[in-house]
Amino acid sequence: MIRVQGTPFDPGAEIKSFLGRNPNSGGIATFIGQVRDFQPVQNSSSSEVTSLELEHYPGMTEKELERIVEDSFTRWPLDDALVIHLYGQLKPGDSIVLVCTAATHRGDAFASCEFIMDWLKTKAPFWKREQTQAGTTWVDARANDTERADRWAKD
Repeated sequence: MIRVQGTPFDPGAEIKSFLGRNPNSGGIATFIGQVRDFQPVQNSSSSEVTSLELEHYPGMTEKELERIVEDSFTRWPLDDALVIHLYGQLKPGDSIVLVCTAATHRGDAFASCEFIMDWLKTKAPFWKREQTQAGTTWVDARANDTERADRWAKD
């Protein structure tokens, strides 16, 4: 299941519902991403983030997330997967993304959850703009996000 939405979600309630749908799965892995309250900068100082705006390309975003989740099902024997991603104006501490995977064994649940998150960060059409006391800046993709995603590439 994939949801891209402009309204907040309750990670605890979503995880509880996911667990209820998967009572026979031996392993459930979850990842919750939230808005940080700082913006790392190259000189190792930081700037306080007051808000984060996420934009996306409707229709294309959902299709890409579906493709990523479908790919995870071809790589691991999953019972279920859930991805919820927000867009719009967010504040520090707000949940941005929830990824849950269910499998017979924990290793498959862990790996697939990490795979979905790594590919989501690099392939899904989301754009982030941070507001700090110093102004507004678009957030560029990080090299380590690309490196993490590249390790999943099939030969």
